[in-house]
Amino acid sequence: MHPYEAIPLATAGLIAGLWLIFLHGLMLWRSDAAKAWLKKLPRNTNAGVYVLAVGMLWFWLLVAPERISGSMSFLGALSMDLGDFNRLKPILRLLVPVAYFGMIFYVKEFLFVRGLGVVALMAAAPLLDAAFLKEPGSRVLLSAFAYVMLTKGMFWVGMPYTFRDAVTWVTKSDTRWKGAVIAGLAYGVILLLLSLTSWRGY
Repeated sequence: MHPYEAIPLATAGLIAGLWLIFLHGLMLWRSDAAKAWLKKLPRNTNAGVYVLAVGMLWFWLLVAPERISGSMSFLGALSMDLGDFNRLKPILRLLVPVAYFGMIFYVKEFLFVRGLGVVALMAAAPLLDAAFLKEPGSRVLLSAFAYVMLTKGMFWVGMPYTFRDAVTWVTKSDTRWKGAVIAGLAYGVILLLLSLTSWRGY
């Protein structure tokens, strides 16, 4: 069993809910600072180097060698069975660091957004595994959140300017900003409450 499959639905929902509450609560409390910060983020190359490193390392661990010299590898704890594509793992282990350094040196434009997209793609997988085939029908709220992350992640990696455009649109008026922030905060509260009640034990 892969470690993702052992994550309880309640735990995944609790983490996602607390993250949404913290993030949107902070943006509601310090609106002006949050708006200014978000507008600068897309072209923050220094932040992009670190965020992309997190996403690439996370992906590398999914293809890391499970065994070294015949014994279980600590780095391979998250290694995922890719079925017919397992033979590509050695190539991917080499390509990931090459792609990382290639991006930070030659694709600096919107590096933070691309890195955030990679992290979003990686983070969606354990959430989907935690909700997979679980009994409560309300689990779709966690799955929906994960699919939103997947969709945004793909756009941010391939078309990073969409993040900038979304920030420009949502910060253009206080009504849009408050509506978006309150919606995210409310979604987090719902996930948190479900994790503490009907998702317990799943």
